[in-house]
Amino acid sequence: MRLLFILALLLPTLTLAQTGIITGTVRDRNTQEPLIGVSVQVAGTQLGTVSNEQGAFRIEGIPVGSYTVQSSYIGYQPQSRFNVNITVGNVQILNFELAPATSQLQQVEVVANRRQSAAVADLITPLSVQSLTTEEIRSNPGGNFDISKVVQVLPGVATNGTSGGRNDLIIRGGAPNENVYYLDGIEIPLINHFSTQGSSGGATGILNVSFVEDLKVSSSAFDARYDNALASVFEFRQRYGNPERFSGNVRLSGSEFATTLEGPVGAKTTYLVSARRSYLQFLFKLLDLPIRPNYWDFQYKVDHKLNDKTSISFIGVGAIDDFSFGVPRESTPENEYILRSTPYINQWNYTTGVAVKRLITDGYVNLALSRNAFDNSLDKYEAAEEGENQAYTLKTNSRETENKLRLDVNKYKNGWRYAYGVSGQYAQFTNDIFSVIRKELRDEQNNLVQPGVTLDYNTNLDFFRYGAFGQVSKSVLDNKLGLSLGIRTDMNSFTEDGNNPLKTLSPRLAISYLLNDKWTVNASSGIYYKLPIYTVLGYQEDGQYLNKQADYTRSIHYVLGTEFLPRQDLRFTLETFYKDYSNYPVSVRDGISLANQGGDFGAIGNEAVVTNGKGRAYGAEFYLQKKLTGTVFSVLSYTYVVSEFAGLDGRYVSSAWDYRHLVSGLVGKKLPRNWEFGAKYRYAGGAPATPFDLEASRRNYASLGVGILDYSRLNSERLQPFSQLDVRIDKKWNFNRITLDLFLDIANVLGSNTPGFDRYTFQRNESNTGFATTDGNPLRLDGSNAIPVVLENTDGNLVPTLGFIVEF
Repeated sequence: MRLLFILALLLPTLTLAQTGIITGTVRDRNTQEPLIGVSVQVAGTQLGTVSNEQGAFRIEGIPVGSYTVQSSYIGYQPQSRFNVNITVGNVQILNFELAPATSQLQQVEVVANRRQSAAVADLITPLSVQSLTTEEIRSNPGGNFDISKVVQVLPGVATNGTSGGRNDLIIRGGAPNENVYYLDGIEIPLINHFSTQGSSGGATGILNVSFVEDLKVSSSAFDARYDNALASVFEFRQRYGNPERFSGNVRLSGSEFATTLEGPVGAKTTYLVSARRSYLQFLFKLLDLPIRPNYWDFQYKVDHKLNDKTSISFIGVGAIDDFSFGVPRESTPENEYILRSTPYINQWNYTTGVAVKRLITDGYVNLALSRNAFDNSLDKYEAAEEGENQAYTLKTNSRETENKLRLDVNKYKNGWRYAYGVSGQYAQFTNDIFSVIRKELRDEQNNLVQPGVTLDYNTNLDFFRYGAFGQVSKSVLDNKLGLSLGIRTDMNSFTEDGNNPLKTLSPRLAISYLLNDKWTVNASSGIYYKLPIYTVLGYQEDGQYLNKQADYTRSIHYVLGTEFLPRQDLRFTLETFYKDYSNYPVSVRDGISLANQGGDFGAIGNEAVVTNGKGRAYGAEFYLQKKLTGTVFSVLSYTYVVSEFAGLDGRYVSSAWDYRHLVSGLVGKKLPRNWEFGAKYRYAGGAPATPFDLEASRRNYASLGVGILDYSRLNSERLQPFSQLDVRIDKKWNFNRITLDLFLDIANVLGSNTPGFDRYTFQRNESNTGFATTDGNPLRLDGSNAIPVVLENTDGNLVPTLGFIVEF
């Protein structure tokens, strides 16, 4: 903090009056044709321009600061971009997509004065849609440039914060693996480092926020072009590189070093490329913590304009992760538990692809080819006495690879907007696994006390997946009623009924009605399907695939809501939702729904299942968003959600994601002399918790290093509520073509406790050389002479991060 103020006093003497540049393009939202002669103005100034024959524009000489940029064109709805941050370091790139006003020319003046709902403007997904701009992502307090943390301010969004350091996104009570992610139309299965196989969560985000132009999150009414989504669709749109000169930024913070470079290659090509390296392993060693996380990630995008009608983009993102351990200088029960319970993790993953867009009459065609791979190696040893030879309790090496093709045609004519397309992929999954679930135990008379349960098989699976979709929408009744109808089907060549298109026929209907120029009422219903995860499909016993009969998981959504836009920069939404699940995978071994799994490091799904589980999630959410038009922006959301799933017994119980109450708030303030302040608050009701089976835990802890949960009392208890306040302070200095941003980000500034699940362990002896026992003898394998201890897990630490960003 002292460093911030010292620099604040010294650097202004070196700072010169500087200006920045805005450049970008304007296109028709429905046909992607460039629009000529569009007025683009910087609000509150006399600065502005019009787009040229290619739809491009450029505004120079803008004093550094934050602005609203407005675009307007006869026959189209005007569009504003808020909180556009102008610096001298980088050119600010803005791309507008204007929606037709769908009216006669003589009615344009009336339509322009009507504040049309975003719902009517976007008929494909007319509700349950929220968005974030790149500036909102970058300046989020406590976000640490991590998109998974930033979206927590949106309604219906929770994370598995009770486990500490996890990025599991829980959307309206759905499991983490019910979400799908698309980067410029190409699916990216993983967006986190140290991912849990079979789920989408992890420790920290992979994506570089410097690439992201905006993010759209749909929690229902999914576009029919997207498959395998049950809870949400995340659409990341990346910007293109600086078309004028070589530039970039360098970021250094308390946990990582990242650099981004961009620029032109000739007149038709731009590039973006970045790399990031963590040094958490050194920091954690300095702090005497037992874990040693270490990761790299990389990202690139190259855009090339083949001609006036055709453009091509090459994208890629990848990560290398290594999660190991070190012996801390001071041994504590908590450190010992972590060393014994958590596996060594070695992972790498990548997604690379090419996307071609071709403009056609009244529309455009997208063609995307991509390949993604995920390699996951886990190792864990018996938690026996130090100095003894330790055997594996988990050793797995698994790889998922997908080669994908997606083709869609998008047309807009006479007020009708329609799209259709096909998708196909070749999937490969290998899994060489050895995992001890329960160790065989015998008493002194060699009588069997506990039968052993061990997984030991080698899967080499490959099959095809394919699907088709169609969607049509239109605005009627003088542009007051928006209707959208879609249908999709998905098939595969592996499961028994996988080639039956009627089994996954998934219609969806959405309606939006404009009551007046401020109020909109929305409703939707749709059926969505998801193929079981690869670890489930690849499970074997005696060389046979036991889950070949698995069905696609089905979810039916019902949503009713309203949107109120009192003015351009202020938005209120209120929605109620109900999701009905069927065909959910249920564990044969434990009898519980797999909807409860995915919140721990490692892998899920390596077991026999039956797909007859059911579930439900319902609730209501309120959202207020105030965009930055002066010096303040803010967000407030409240969600009430109930999430319940049934196992083999058919009885509904709270799922692991049944938080009930979610509150989030964000406020930001632009201060004089390029200072900025932000604060974010989050609250979540107590997470459901399952108590330990004390007898089974005692028998198995010596070998497994963890307690055994009593699934007959699944989620019968609750943790304390979660509450956290984060703050962030930024100070910018602008020099000649260089901008320095110094920031202080403090997560959990109040040091609130983070409620976590209890930890089962055995008491250590006084010299900390092993376990204490009731009889003074060495610990027996069945734990009969151990002294069980249940550790509370309620630590909450203030985490300050001081760093800087240099733009050039």
